[in-house]
Parts: sequence; C-alpha cells; structure tokens
Amino acid sequence: MPKTSARLLALLSLLQTRRDWPGALLAERLEVSPRTVRRDIDRLRELGYPIATFKGPDGGYRLDAGTQLPPLLFDDEQAVALAIALQTAVTSGAGIEEAAARALNTVRQVMPARLRHRIDTLQVTAVERPAPRPAPQVGAEVIMALSAAVHSHEVLRFDYVPGSPPRRAEPHHLVTWGGRWYLVAWDLDREDWRTFRADRITPRVPAGPRFTPRELPGGTVAAFVAARFRGSDGSDDWPCRGEVILDLPAAVVSHYTRDGVVEELGPDRCRLVLGSWSWTGLAAAVGRFDAGIKVVGPAELKAAFAHLARRYADALR
Repeated sequence: MPKTSARLLALLSLLQTRRDWPGALLAERLEVSPRTVRRDIDRLRELGYPIATFKGPDGGYRLDAGTQLPPLLFDDEQAVALAIALQTAVTSGAGIEEAAARALNTVRQVMPARLRHRIDTLQVTAVERPAPRPAPQVGAEVIMALSAAVHSHEVLRFDYVPGSPPRRAEPHHLVTWGGRWYLVAWDLDREDWRTFRADRITPRVPAGPRFTPRELPGGTVAAFVAARFRGSDGSDDWPCRGEVILDLPAAVVSHYTRDGVVEELGPDRCRLVLGSWSWTGLAAAVGRFDAGIKVVGPAELKAAFAHLARRYADALR
C-alpha cells in the first residue's frame, strides 16, 4: 500500500479526471479497501476539497466546486499547455497581464524539474499586431459579467455611449478580434444584430429577463464576425469584389494573398479575384504587387484605379 500522502494525491488526481467515481472503482484503482477510500476522502475534505457523496447501486464520490480554489493537480501536458497560455495572455486584451505573470510563477514553482526545464527553454514573446493606437483594455469583471449574461441567456442592460440612454440587448457570443473583445448581440431597440466593443460597455444590474437564443446569420459566430468586419451586411463576403490580370507568377501572388482566388494563366501571368471593404481600398491592395495590371471588372474597380491615379499624380506635383 502506498504511503498516505502519495495515496491522497493519487486519489485527488483520479477525482479530477471524471465527474462521478464509484467507491468500489476507486478502491480498485488505488489497490486499497473501500474503508481506506472513505478515510482518505475524509482527509481531503479536512484539507478543503469539496467532495460530495452520491448514493445508488454504484454509490461513490464527486469533486464539486467549493467556496475557494483548492490546490490542483495537472498532468504533464496540462501543465505545459497552461504555462504557454499564461505566457501569451498579454495579447488577450483582458487586462490580466500581471495576474497571468503571477499565476505562471506559481505554476512554475511547483512543477517537477523535468517540466520546469521544458518551460524555461520555451520563452514565448507575445507580440500584438501593429495598430494605429493601442487596443483599450477590458476589465476582467466586465468580461465575466458579459460571459455570465451569455451563458444564462439574460437580457443585458448597459451603458455604451456617454450621455446616451442605456442599451438593451440579447447577448449571444463574447469574441476576440484583433486584440479587442466584442459582444455579439441582438439589439432590442434597433431590432438588428450588433457587435459591441466590450471596453465601452458598462453593465447595469440587475439583468433583464431570460430569452430564447436567436439563429445567428452566417451560420457560425466566426463567419458572422468576419463578415461584419469586412463591412458587409452579414453575408460571408466582401462588399467590394473585383477581378484583375497581373503580370506575375501565380505562386508569387498566392504567397501574399490571404482571401483572394489566384488562377495561373501562364509562367508570368495570373488572374486574381480579391475583395475589400471599398473599391479604393481594393485598387490600392492590387497596386501593391508592383506589376502590370489589367482590370477585368467591374466598372467600379476601374473608376477606383482612375481615382487613385489622379490622387498619386497630385501627390507627385
């Protein structure tokens, strides 16, 4: 029989791996008697672990949530994944950088030497995407309040624009995009889907009544959010899409094209179908390839090239 301390850790590890554990199965896995399991359960309870007993033919135990966070056990893969996630928390935009650093230090101190060495050799530098101005931070309490409203399907009342009346919305998803947090919700006052910036939301209490979730346009939240930030009306496409012929190999154009469709027309020519939020933006995106361009269509794209040509000529003068 293993020593009591080692047996308690093994028992705790088992309780964390599944919700319900029949007492007989725990005794079998630990190679002890059911009476020893009962005594060890009592010892864990004295240490603050909220372990509930359930009855029935296969009566046993379950590790429940308590009033405070007890010590936890992680396997090797979980510990490494947790350390990596904490190192990259700086790009979350949730204002938890200091707390993540303290949590990482706590986890590292109790890691076995073999895992600590792996973590120390993996130094991740989280670099945020360059932006015209730093993304505003969102307080953890706001994120938790929005998450709770999404989870419970409760109408959210919140202040959004200073000096404007409070907003009412049915919250459906909390998402991150480009280092910022957004709430995808059905705006009850405007009767339409909206994406609200979480850093501008000040939740009001109490929450409103419960609601039945609506079907999100686009099928998935990822498709909906991507379409909204493209400037479209919710369909999964850019509002402006054009076609050009470029005097460049298709392999070169494909390397620098994320959303476009590239078709090879010869060793040094290809067809590019690309989208953007405006015709001028689309023309500028095509112009960055620094090659001969033939506009296939539509007419709006040709007009955008003419507009840019005049603008560049004015800049030269």
